[in-house]
Amino acid sequence: MLAAFTAGLLLITISELGDKTFFIAVILSMRHPRNLVFAGVIAALAAMTVLSVALGHVIAFLPKIYTHYTEIALFLLFGIKLLYQASQMSVAAGDEVLEEAKAAVEQSEKNLKNSSNTLAILLESFIMTFLAEWGDRTQIATITLAASNNALGVTAGAVLGHTICTVIAVMGGKLIAGRISERMITAIGGVLFLVFAAVAFWEGTGQTI
Repeated sequence: MLAAFTAGLLLITISELGDKTFFIAVILSMRHPRNLVFAGVIAALAAMTVLSVALGHVIAFLPKIYTHYTEIALFLLFGIKLLYQASQMSVAAGDEVLEEAKAAVEQSEKNLKNSSNTLAILLESFIMTFLAEWGDRTQIATITLAASNNALGVTAGAVLGHTICTVIAVMGGKLIAGRISERMITAIGGVLFLVFAAVAFWEGTGQTI
């Protein structure tokens, strides 16, 4: 369980810093009460984590040999893809993600007609975050982790990782948003995925037969 917890924590914390959902939380917290934004964002991320782990638990019923090699392949794919993306990124890559987040928030604010009541802010934070996370690499990686690791450990680690990133975004995001190196975070994420692939291969040796 401890290994699953650690993997979930590292995966989410590294992958989510500087991600689109991170900047969405930053922008929303600059416009609305931080406690409402935090509640909406973390509720969406927790719901997404539980859903992803549940899907991974279902996949775990497949023959071990299939889930094992699928896990390795996905981690390798993500790792190589992220390292390639990092090598192609410009210094202003983080600004591009920030602009995407701003555009998404602006559209959402228009749809809500600038409503500032508590329920509207909670729903806006929840829906924007949930939709931004759907199909994201962290969701797929969480599903993959849960398919071959302790479900409770992965859930606890992933939720804690999301909480750490959300606290940073809501409380100090305005100060650090412009200082996050998207290129560096992406490269670290790529290395982390390759490490997970190596660990999965090592732990699965002799167990898939």
